[in-house]
Amino acid sequence: MTLRTFSWMTVVVGVAVAAVSWFGIAGTLAIVVVAACLAAHVAGNAIGTSIRDATDRDRPAGQPPSVQIPPRLAPTLLERGESLGRLVPVSAGIGGILGGLIGTTCLIVLVGSSLPGAILGGVSSAVIGGIGGFLLASFVDVIRSALREADEAEQFHQRRQTADRSTPGPA
Repeated sequence: MTLRTFSWMTVVVGVAVAAVSWFGIAGTLAIVVVAACLAAHVAGNAIGTSIRDATDRDRPAGQPPSVQIPPRLAPTLLERGESLGRLVPVSAGIGGILGGLIGTTCLIVLVGSSLPGAILGGVSSAVIGGIGGFLLASFVDVIRSALREADEAEQFHQRRQTADRSTPGPA
């Protein structure tokens, strides 16, 4: 290692020690996490911009792309902005009820919490259970819709290939 590398290592260690003494270990770790998030954000923007700028630059002007994108049949569920249906609110309600009951019961039986503490913990558990039920139902509904749309697109593609084979070419 060169003297320059050791000098930079000394600066980094000195800044780290000063940060720990000034902010404490938790504050220093929080600063490191925020700095890492900012660095990842900047790196992601730089990579995305370079990919966007490099798109289709290697292809000569007027030449069609090598991969033809099939026409879209209809907007997807996420593009339409439709309601997810009754499954999501029902499962969120069931998750909230189950979460509240399980949380309150565990606080009373296992911890021996007081009644106000058990009620507050039960409400918190109900919120977490409701969020969990919502996430689970949304995930299942989106996966179900994606599989249905993928199946429809595959059937459309197969029908199109069959029609292209049966159409005679120019003589």
